[in-house]
Amino acid sequence: MRAVYAGVILAVLAACSPVVPDSGAGVGFDNSIEAQRARDAALENGTTIGGQPLVRAGAVSQETVPLSATSAVSSQPLSATGTALTGTALTGSAPTGDAADIAAETAAALNAANGNSGLVPLQASPTNPAPGTGSNAGISNENNFGNVSGTRSIDDDAALIANNRQQRQVVQPTALPKRSATSQPNIVAYALQTDNPRGNRIYSRTGISLASKSQRNCAKFASPDQAQISFLENGGPQKDRQALDPDGDGYACSWDPSPFRQAVKS
Repeated sequence: MRAVYAGVILAVLAACSPVVPDSGAGVGFDNSIEAQRARDAALENGTTIGGQPLVRAGAVSQETVPLSATSAVSSQPLSATGTALTGTALTGSAPTGDAADIAAETAAALNAANGNSGLVPLQASPTNPAPGTGSNAGISNENNFGNVSGTRSIDDDAALIANNRQQRQVVQPTALPKRSATSQPNIVAYALQTDNPRGNRIYSRTGISLASKSQRNCAKFASPDQAQISFLENGGPQKDRQALDPDGDGYACSWDPSPFRQAVKS
């Protein structure tokens, strides 16, 4: 019984399965020998199978296309002023409708652009005059030969040079004036008279806390030069009553004699 049911089911499934067409012959084409001979005969007669005339490859159509206002293009060149975009430049008659509006708007835009640019179209021609050269407003009369030649001559210039030479005075060098007598020590002369470098002890110094005392006393002066002058006025460099020269090199606080020595050498 089960075998009978199985056979019925297989028969039903076989009836429902689709039939696969034969694709070897092509879809929509008749590849038989008779069909091929009919196509070849139609090609030889210059007609299709249906009897219509066959258009040869490279044939040019003799159909005329009407020239309308919307598709015609003027053969006139478009100038910078846009005058070629008028009704007469598009077709034989004035354009109408949208074509006329487009031509009018284009011509108006070109005219407006040329008017706002402030430039005049250059008409190139061999007969055009040469461009003029502007005068230099910044040139002086002394550099303008025309103006100078009208006011004086070469002889006048020679006389002016001779007069200037007569008035010239030659100043001879003289000795430098001597420094006026003063009780203040001359630190420049002291720097040139000494040659020991800073930090080289020459003079003995005794006391307690000389470094801290020197730092307090040196802060009282506005500059190292003033500290050196006070140092020399109060017995320096042999004596140092204010403790301005704790290392005994002969120079108070941070005073440096080397700039004065270099000035003399250079």
